[in-house]
Amino acid sequence: MLESLHFLRELNFASVLFRLILAMFFGGMIGMERGRKRRPAGFRTYMLVCLGAALTMLLGQYNATMMQTTWAELASTLGVRVDTSRYSAQVINGIGFLGAGTIMVTRRQEVKGLTTAAGLWASACMGLAVGAGFYECVIFAFAFIGLSMRFLPHVESLLVEKARNINIYVEFAALDDLGAIIARIKALNVHIYEVDIDRGESDPNSHPKAIFSIHLNQKMAHTQVLSAISELESVYIIEEI
Repeated sequence: MLESLHFLRELNFASVLFRLILAMFFGGMIGMERGRKRRPAGFRTYMLVCLGAALTMLLGQYNATMMQTTWAELASTLGVRVDTSRYSAQVINGIGFLGAGTIMVTRRQEVKGLTTAAGLWASACMGLAVGAGFYECVIFAFAFIGLSMRFLPHVESLLVEKARNINIYVEFAALDDLGAIIARIKALNVHIYEVDIDRGESDPNSHPKAIFSIHLNQKMAHTQVLSAISELESVYIIEEI
């Protein structure tokens, strides 16, 4: 079976077309999942990243082939050498700028977009493998990336629900109410190891807010903690982050 792929590993019209189509397909399939969740980068973004990476690798192989054949005499005269790994290295470094644009920190101090950025980087690496004709690696990479994007979030959510450490975002009426909130949390037999307070002074229409980092001393549902705090009349918004 692997011997039948030798033709597609060579640099010819059929292999170039096949690699570019494969990059578009696999990149688009991964991006489709992110687009379904309304993430900053979706179907077309992943497709273009993977396609561009494959095209970059093909360009490196094309230059190396031309230096050994058509341009061999000129390259020997000028002393020019080609390093095909140079192109892929620039893709891996350069994709960081695109990935960084998808990462943001919300006003509740939540970091969003890390999975999208990591997915873009992995998609670019997969595109390099497609461009190099490393088809066996591409199949496994697509399966593992797709698994981590589609199914592992359910495992992650289960682990988060069972975690003993939680972060709770609370908006309340006035700073004087902070003591009552802390007392209510401690009454649940939990340990508060960090409190980040925003007094709301930058916006006169906003309320004070705080993020509590809590360790549960015993197994209990996170919703039980949230419900106990939400019973306070001074609490306007409460949410686990």
